[in-house]
Amino acid sequence: MAGYLEEKIFMAVGMMKKMAESMKKAPKMKLQAGDLVQVITGKDKGKQGKILKVYPIKSKVIVEGVNIVKRHRKPTQLQPQGGIESKSLPLHVCKVMAVDASTQKPSRLGVRVAKDGSKERIFKKSGNVFAKPLVNLTAK
Repeated sequence: MAGYLEEKIFMAVGMMKKMAESMKKAPKMKLQAGDLVQVITGKDKGKQGKILKVYPIKSKVIVEGVNIVKRHRKPTQLQPQGGIESKSLPLHVCKVMAVDASTQKPSRLGVRVAKDGSKERIFKKSGNVFAKPLVNLTAK
């Protein structure tokens, strides 16, 4: 009987942790989908690409052509062929920096309040305004 109760308590604690994590407030991220970024650390250091998807709660981004892994898939009814599939995995935000279009170099981002009261993202090095992404991208 004691083992049964301990198991139920353990399950309840696990569920509470999951609920607390799902209700976490997303941290403010200055990067958005469609931004051009450069990887500054890791195996893909120096590579540039557009952000395809942003996960604010996890503080991660998916960048096209970066952090590619291969997955070996078994044949299924939907895909009778099976085979090797390449896909991009998320990177932590601290490993990428926005690229300034004028200098083609990575720079930190800041936020400045314009005269009309709207906020705009700027590059810390050059002071140029970071243009909003025009394309709405969706990852698979």
